[in-house]
Amino acid sequence: MTIDRRGLFRAGLGAGAGIIGGQLLAGTAGASPAFHPGGRPVLTHGVQSGDATANSAIVWTRSDRAGRMLVEVSRRPDFRGARLVRGPVLGAGSDFTGKVRLRDLPSGEKIFYRVRVEGDRRASAPLTGSLTTAPTGRDDLRFVWTGDVAGQGWGINPVFGGMRIFDSMRARKPDFFLHSGDTVYADGPLTESVTLPDGTVWTNVVTEAKSKVAETLAEYRGQYAYNLLDDPYRAFAAEVPQINQWDDHEVTNNWYPGEILDDARYTEKRVDVLARRARQAYLEYLPIPDLSGPIHRKLSYGPLLDVFVLDMRTMKDVNDGNTYADPHRGLLGAAQKRWLIDGLKRSRATWKVIANDLPIGLVVPDGGTAQEGVAQGDPGAPLGRELEIHTVLREAHRANVTGIVFLTADVHYTAAHHYDPARAAVQDFTPFWEFVSGPAHAGAFGPNALDGTFGPEAVFVNAPPAANTSPAAGFQHFGEVNIDARTGAFTVDLRDIDGRSLFRRTLPRP
Repeated sequence: MTIDRRGLFRAGLGAGAGIIGGQLLAGTAGASPAFHPGGRPVLTHGVQSGDATANSAIVWTRSDRAGRMLVEVSRRPDFRGARLVRGPVLGAGSDFTGKVRLRDLPSGEKIFYRVRVEGDRRASAPLTGSLTTAPTGRDDLRFVWTGDVAGQGWGINPVFGGMRIFDSMRARKPDFFLHSGDTVYADGPLTESVTLPDGTVWTNVVTEAKSKVAETLAEYRGQYAYNLLDDPYRAFAAEVPQINQWDDHEVTNNWYPGEILDDARYTEKRVDVLARRARQAYLEYLPIPDLSGPIHRKLSYGPLLDVFVLDMRTMKDVNDGNTYADPHRGLLGAAQKRWLIDGLKRSRATWKVIANDLPIGLVVPDGGTAQEGVAQGDPGAPLGRELEIHTVLREAHRANVTGIVFLTADVHYTAAHHYDPARAAVQDFTPFWEFVSGPAHAGAFGPNALDGTFGPEAVFVNAPPAANTSPAAGFQHFGEVNIDARTGAFTVDLRDIDGRSLFRRTLPRP
């Protein structure tokens, strides 16, 4: 079913996505709706939180009109004794989205927040959420990760239960959620229905913004607004703080800076122009800091965990054969590479999770001859983008850094890879694990070929029997990490759409 802005108010109630949590939703974004139900502001897309530290967190919402964002914050779910935080005035310049950084929060605790918007002396009905702040001491930790939402033509299907995997992740009660990129599919238009191999029909909710590839700022905003039409997604976002990365589909498939598109679907061919618009929508619609500079950052969770969130897209070089010998090219750029190496050396956390939105050892082609990812299929000494990764691994090894684990998504299946110099073309690195999980709600693919340069072994793989298998087939995945405060052990479960563990591996404290 196709939903435009006016049609959602008029007929969206029967769509299964017109009302979520008692709130009437806008089907697209990019302008204030002309119709204001009840004469009060309406919070159109729920509430979210993100980048929670030991004493702060970001809270997000969107209104249907201009108004002041107000947030009450409390340790109690009844909000007795709550503190009021005045946020920004939401306006058309940010598509009526806004966020507040809550400060002076207690560490390692569940925090409750309540959001409303006041405009023209009238206040919206409040929406509530919760989050968990990072600990400063040795506390048990649990978090989940996945990537790839609403891709390959698979959108919100109310009959299927929407994006059900978010219900399964919410049931695990994680402390935070690491979204490993492809938070939206701006290059993936939806159709109203898709016939599945067994003859049944998958039905998508379709909004104006999701009916074509995104090019304008309003269309990029509409990608994020679409995901927030989904019941499970909104409920999860209201309860679990996020850490968001971006990858390619936030802009367009396999993009890199300076690219000129050869794609008839686009009237704007300059990827740099598209990326600027996409980045603005990304920063407006997700609960992340207003990052005027680099997107990469580190978040700490007490003495047991540091999370290094990479940006492998903004400084990415051209997708070519990826067999060059130039150490100054790559995915990270010189500044981010130095930041990562120095951060790993300085970290005193037991575990250092590197959130890499592109896998290390999997070959991800871009067309017939070019390469999208780190590896290119040559099992010999590092070449191309592998040179950057080799530098990071080598420098960490020489500094005796332990406890490095890579977590990624991108390839639309789930796997556990162990890397060992005894199997590798180079020996100057410490053995490590890379765990892959996804998609959250998109077409399932794989498995991809492994490149032997860093000696990977595919210890576990769960992939579909055919390319672009729908979510209905069940090959949707998320990963879960539990760190035991007493032993320091790092346990990974690779779970399916319903939360069943398909694979478990416990890494002892290094």
